[in-house]
Amino acid sequence: MSMKVYGLADIKKEIQFQDKTVLMELVLRLARYKKENKELLAYLLFEADNERSFIENVIAENGFMFSQLPSNNYQMAKSMRKILRLLNKYIKFMGSKEAEIEFFLSFCRNYIQYADRRGSYKPMRLIFTRQLEKIKKAIEKLHEDLQFDYTQDYNAMLEDAQAQLKWFYKDDHLL
Repeated sequence: MSMKVYGLADIKKEIQFQDKTVLMELVLRLARYKKENKELLAYLLFEADNERSFIENVIAENGFMFSQLPSNNYQMAKSMRKILRLLNKYIKFMGSKEAEIEFFLSFCRNYIQYADRRGSYKPMRLIFTRQLEKIKKAIEKLHEDLQFDYTQDYNAMLEDAQAQLKWFYKDDHLL
């Protein structure tokens, strides 16, 4: 026997008929079962009203995590994937393309600053180039004015990457 799966619209209709105490119990019960639900609820309750501050804190945390990278290429790539999982979780919480671009731009800048520049470890290069592709796709979905601003930041970051990374050619990634 399988449990019937209700859609979001059905759940929304049912929530409208519940009283405040029942809703509070449901939310707390939901938060109790998954760490990510608890983190999302904490973000919505405590951080969502000041997005700029939250973005700056995440970027600072991102920089600190990069400064702690191990020297072994395999371990470094593994740590970078961990940083990306954390950034993707925060992006999902915020639901903002601007925040997504800022997070990935900061990731790429930190990569340029802290990653092993002389190494040609392919997984490390792929991590960087995948983030560049994500940034390009996100910029294309923005309003024209924001596109211009972020394109300038993106192209400046590409200039830095070409100057610092021997294997990187910015012409392959320009907007």
